[in-house]
Amino acid sequence: MANVEVDCDSHDLISLLSFEERDFLVRNNGDQLKISNLSGKTVGLYFSGSWCGPCCHFTPTLVEVYEELLPKGDFEVVFISSDRNDESFNGYFAKMPWLAVPFTDSETRKRLKSLFKVRGIPHLVILDANGKVLTNDGVRIVREYGMDGYPFTSEKIQFLKDEEEAVKKNQSLSSVLISGSRDYLESNDGNKIAVPELEGKTVGLYFSIQVHGACLEFTPKLIEVYKKLKERGENFEIVLIPLDYEDEHFKEGFKTMPWLAVPFKDKTCEKLPRYFELKTLPTVVIIGPDGKTVHPNVAELIEEHGIEAYPFTPDKVAELAEIEKARSESQTLESVLVLGESDFVIDKSGSKVPVSELVGKNILLYFSAHWCPPCRAFMPKLIEVYHEIKAKDKAFEIIFISSDRDQSSFDEFFGGMPWLALPFGDERKKFLSRKFKIQGIPAAVVIGQSGRLVTKEARQLITAYGADAYPFTEDRLKHFEEMAKGWPEKLKHELHSKHELTKTRRNSYCCDGCGQMGSGFSFYCKECDFDLHPKCALKKDEETKDGEKAKDGVICDGEVCRKA
Repeated sequence: MANVEVDCDSHDLISLLSFEERDFLVRNNGDQLKISNLSGKTVGLYFSGSWCGPCCHFTPTLVEVYEELLPKGDFEVVFISSDRNDESFNGYFAKMPWLAVPFTDSETRKRLKSLFKVRGIPHLVILDANGKVLTNDGVRIVREYGMDGYPFTSEKIQFLKDEEEAVKKNQSLSSVLISGSRDYLESNDGNKIAVPELEGKTVGLYFSIQVHGACLEFTPKLIEVYKKLKERGENFEIVLIPLDYEDEHFKEGFKTMPWLAVPFKDKTCEKLPRYFELKTLPTVVIIGPDGKTVHPNVAELIEEHGIEAYPFTPDKVAELAEIEKARSESQTLESVLVLGESDFVIDKSGSKVPVSELVGKNILLYFSAHWCPPCRAFMPKLIEVYHEIKAKDKAFEIIFISSDRDQSSFDEFFGGMPWLALPFGDERKKFLSRKFKIQGIPAAVVIGQSGRLVTKEARQLITAYGADAYPFTEDRLKHFEEMAKGWPEKLKHELHSKHELTKTRRNSYCCDGCGQMGSGFSFYCKECDFDLHPKCALKKDEETKDGEKAKDGVICDGEVCRKA
């Protein structure tokens, strides 16, 4: 079945939405409607707030779907506000054509958020005519399927998925790009080009948001490659799939592009990200001359190889992979950190430190920025680990790769670091981010003493194991795997006496014991979403000093506790 989260409980709408003497909901003009009038309808409980950017982007989509379904007469939405004052609520609610729990009824709003475990907004819970939860994932379903997803049952969503799979088997360029009565694309001078005119060409579908930083950096490179291929006479075209929120942003970006585009806000722009399982931006999907998908995303290939990546076929990709493998095997620290005359990093005084002086050391490249809260939260841990590692191995260094937006922010953030950095605004930052495929910060990449890549997951390893993770090699990780084998598969803990905790691999979590971030293994309760670090889960009241054997048969060694 479709991946739709459901709740087995059924809810009586009157009990659910009323409070004390109030048995009504309100409209934005002040009218009241008895809750009993919702009986027999499919109801969406919309948790949202005017201060929330994603909510403000999603609400117009929900309004459009609501108004399309209005003639059916059996669908309603109820707004449960997360606004912080009456004025904000009224201004936001004025844009909504549906009902709301009165803003003054904070008790009901709070109770509903707790009942449906709302941990982030926008959040849309959809109840069927009997009050049973159809899905807690209404935002995604409405975004991806619009009114076609109605009545939002798992059966309907699965039907749509099956229908899409059938379309993929018989995919053509027209089936991908034609929508309803629209069978054309647009150029930036307003001309309309029929989709069938592109049949038989290799076509790149460019998914982009004009104000997205990575797209802003990538578009000039794509324009360069496009123009070179056209000059070479290649039978190649690009079609922009705009995912912008604002028309002015779309127009501002599109006027610089020499290719065609699906019209802004066309239904196809909502369908294709799901159809091609879009995971990141920018994305360039390649459709071959036969209309079939050749490659799901060649953006990185274009960044790294430019025109040499064409025609993006499996054979060409394999050829480029061999080239990349050879480069990786011959990689040195200088090939990573030296670019033209930029052959140095700086210390806190601003003095230049030649890259040649770092050769033969284990180097951690720390991608971070002052404006990033997770980066600031990770810093104290990294500083602690840095000093611990340096105390036992001088052949270790960290280099800060800044994503700060101005020199003063860089200076302030770097001022609290005991290591080296690339100068602010250094062109090598873009090269390194692209080379190591940095998708978010903080990120930590380790280059070994030979100059070759050791890991791109050093932040997670430090979060999980602290300085004990050094030197971050596969052999070191195997040590922790062996250690984990000695931990119990399940245990009871006083901090969560309701259920047993199960030893579980977790990419990232916040320990409910000490409040610190964790990665790797957790003792976890899925039902309650409760995590404990192994060191917290295995620690007992009668804990002894590091290295001593506790009465419960656990040895605590530094940051890690293990079974004796």
